[in-house]
Amino acid sequence: MSGDAPSRPLVIGLTGSIGMGKSTTADLFRAEGVPVYDSDRAVHELYRGPAAAQIEELFPGVTVDGVVDRARLAARVLGDGEALRRLEALVHPLVAIGRDEFLENCRRAGEPLVVFDIPLLFEIGAQKDVDAVVVVSAPADIQRARVLARPGMTEEKFAAILAEQIPDAQKRAGADFVVHSERGLDSARQEVRLILEELARRKPSR
Repeated sequence: MSGDAPSRPLVIGLTGSIGMGKSTTADLFRAEGVPVYDSDRAVHELYRGPAAAQIEELFPGVTVDGVVDRARLAARVLGDGEALRRLEALVHPLVAIGRDEFLENCRRAGEPLVVFDIPLLFEIGAQKDVDAVVVVSAPADIQRARVLARPGMTEEKFAAILAEQIPDAQKRAGADFVVHSERGLDSARQEVRLILEELARRKPSR
């Protein structure tokens, strides 16, 4: 009926371990016209104001002029599982609120598909909240080279980050689709298009 409200978009959960090419793949989805909710960007915005005071209460000295200094925060929580859990308990619910608002806006706009870009999708159990999971993957040696080329990255920091992430093989096993980023941008673009073609034939499960 013409008066019916638009149905909820089908939700794609996009994830991948550090250095796998997830952000580039998110851009490929955007290039195909699919709205993307960027969880990392949402966290950055929270660190710039809305959650900064609360984070400073948890970890005194990690803010500068009311903004969370990510390097200082990382030094406090990486390698400290309990500290990381306390940070996540504060930040993740706030990110989820933004994600829900994004989804509602997309529903009202009549979008058929959306992407939730969630770096720790499996780690926080968010796979249950999406209709399909796309994992971006690459061989470990390529991942390592990409990450260690980043400014300020060290072997120790890389190891600490990996220790907090579910192994790539386990993520791939839980995926509906895998994008192989080591094959180049054109190949990844084609994989994204094939995923969208398949998902366009599906209906939302909720």
